[in-house]
Amino acid sequence: MAEQKSQDYNFGRSIRRVLFGLTLFFLFLTFLFWRIDNPRAEQMRVAILDKVIPNMEWAMEPITHISRIVDDFQSYGRIYEQNQELRRELQQMKAWREAAIQLEQEKARLLDLNNVKLPPKLSFISGVVMTDSGSPFRQSALINLGEHDGIVDGWAAMDGLGLLGRISGVGENSSRVIFLIDSNSRIPVVIKPSNQTAILSGDNTLLPVLDFIENPNLIQPGDRILTSGDGGVFPPDLLVGQAVLTSDNNFRTRLAADYKRLEFMRIIRHSPGLPISDPTRLIGPVLPFDNTTDQDVAADE
Repeated sequence: MAEQKSQDYNFGRSIRRVLFGLTLFFLFLTFLFWRIDNPRAEQMRVAILDKVIPNMEWAMEPITHISRIVDDFQSYGRIYEQNQELRRELQQMKAWREAAIQLEQEKARLLDLNNVKLPPKLSFISGVVMTDSGSPFRQSALINLGEHDGIVDGWAAMDGLGLLGRISGVGENSSRVIFLIDSNSRIPVVIKPSNQTAILSGDNTLLPVLDFIENPNLIQPGDRILTSGDGGVFPPDLLVGQAVLTSDNNFRTRLAADYKRLEFMRIIRHSPGLPISDPTRLIGPVLPFDNTTDQDVAADE
């Protein structure tokens, strides 16, 4: 009985080996047939595919459904991550909104306590930056606004957020704006909250230098820099940027304006203070001339 079982086991093992060898041989022949570059072989391959593939749709359907389920789960995962990111941004926006409301309320209270009379709002006109083929300035641009639009030499130019420069040269239909980063630019500024005055000097870099600071020890990196209005060149309180401390312990300015993506400019209309060219303007009004003499006064007495 044991010998019979052993013979059956060996026979089955031999059959499996033969079948395995035949399968490998068939697969090898199929591979060779599929690699033959021959028109007849190509026709046979196409005919086989036409016969086999339509009948295999039932076998591919579960795989197709599984792949769709996997894609759906991946899309759900991405949507979930986006929702979480939007929730975080919404929380941040709520925090900024509360901070803005508090600052607005505090500003209103301070203005009410000090009985401040606010100046009229500055009007502006917007223009498009045109292609510039060259100029005597290193850092400047042309805009499509000129004398026809009422542009006056010296007006301030902004990009909607921060100060860009000033009008320097007005034509009939175009004007040139010299930027704050130009080496020919010098403007007076004030640094908040220490109220230190300084001169913003351009040096053809995106970080202009702060010169002639009254007391640098009172300035901290991140302090806001605004126009001071001294000299009547610019209206006061226009945002310029933030103070930064370089590695050589000098203060520079990170400008609020974006010079890299400059397409439009906002020209601020303002009336700068007129310079005093006549010394007599410093003297009070002339009183009517009195012809009464000392003798007449004595006679009256």
